[in-house]
Amino acid sequence: MTTATQSPAEQGLSRSTITIDNVTKVFGEDTATPFRALKSVSMDIRAGEFVSVVGPSGCGKSTLMLMIAGLQPQTTGHVVVAGKEVTGPITDVGITFQDHLLLDFRTAEENVMLQADIRGLPKDTIQRRSDELFAQLNLASAKKRYPVQLSGGMRQRVSLIRTLVHDPSLILMDEPFGALDALTRLQVRTDLEQLWLRRRPTVVFITHSVEEAVGLSDRIFVMSPSPGEVVEVIDVELPRPRPIVLGESPDFSYYVDRIYRRFQEMGVLHGIERSTQNDAAS
Repeated sequence: MTTATQSPAEQGLSRSTITIDNVTKVFGEDTATPFRALKSVSMDIRAGEFVSVVGPSGCGKSTLMLMIAGLQPQTTGHVVVAGKEVTGPITDVGITFQDHLLLDFRTAEENVMLQADIRGLPKDTIQRRSDELFAQLNLASAKKRYPVQLSGGMRQRVSLIRTLVHDPSLILMDEPFGALDALTRLQVRTDLEQLWLRRRPTVVFITHSVEEAVGLSDRIFVMSPSPGEVVEVIDVELPRPRPIVLGESPDFSYYVDRIYRRFQEMGVLHGIERSTQNDAAS
């Protein structure tokens, strides 16, 4: 039996599937210099799946994410989320960008609670969820601090809490760890996996980091240089939860090398064979 206070994830009813069918995107198509960003992209993403999209800069990864959210129209093709065609902004979604986008004049907790005000959600419910997430990410002592009083990693964790606090069935993330140092990225990546495992929303994670994609994903969509298209879909068969450091695992290295060699085949990377031979010689 469900109640009005249960979240979509708790009800188990509306974790989002995503179908992207032959989508293209052309910017300035009515101008003398149109730019073709995406070429015939198709994807099927299962409910509760964590997928990453990797590819070179300018291949249309972020554009694709915005189309899933209904914030950018496609030129041709169809985007369907949870069985409904996307024709405008969708609401059951949490979005995280590279910049934390916290309001300087609000405390960490007030930034998170802004979701209740904007969405008209019950404040008691959102407050309980906020308290739970702050505790899970070891940030309870930072709730009353302002963004300027937080480290970069702490600000990004607060941004993550704000994304998750209304318990969306779909989470879209565009290079959310790009501004973090290497050690903080490892920790926040692990935090994200732990939070995802608790409720299993559908996640589309945009990243330039192959290692990050392998460390987090069930599947990885590899995209070509612009105009972007999906050139390979890789199932990542690594047990969860995954260790914070994966670099020494042969299975992890297999997936990373496979993607890098695909980029080499497309001319995005050069000199992989030479580097491998030099490493062996040394």
